[in-house]
Amino acid sequence: MSKDIQTKREKEKAMVSQMIMLYCRKNHKVKNSLCLDCTNLVNYAKQRIDKCPFMETKTFCSNCKVHCYKPEMQEKIRAVMRFSGPRMLFYHPVTALWHVIKTKKEKRRLENCNEN
Repeated sequence: MSKDIQTKREKEKAMVSQMIMLYCRKNHKVKNSLCLDCTNLVNYAKQRIDKCPFMETKTFCSNCKVHCYKPEMQEKIRAVMRFSGPRMLFYHPVTALWHVIKTKKEKRRLENCNEN
């Protein structure tokens, strides 16, 4: 596995962990750690990221054609993303801006592919 793909996996795992941590802290009122449910979600998300065969070409799971999360976990991660996404700018501004830039680039790339 190339170093670039491994770095990309680590960045995605860090981002999802930050988002779940923010969600847990604000919704489950847990300080300095995660509740059991959120710990399980972080571990599950990291496992899915580690096994993702599309890491080289995809930007984020939301842009992927294949959704590899179990339906129950997909609902949980969707709730986390819906809650944490808009708040990331205040808690992790660099990560949030990086995510927005990557998403915009991917959207443009897909639009160009569809035009050709």
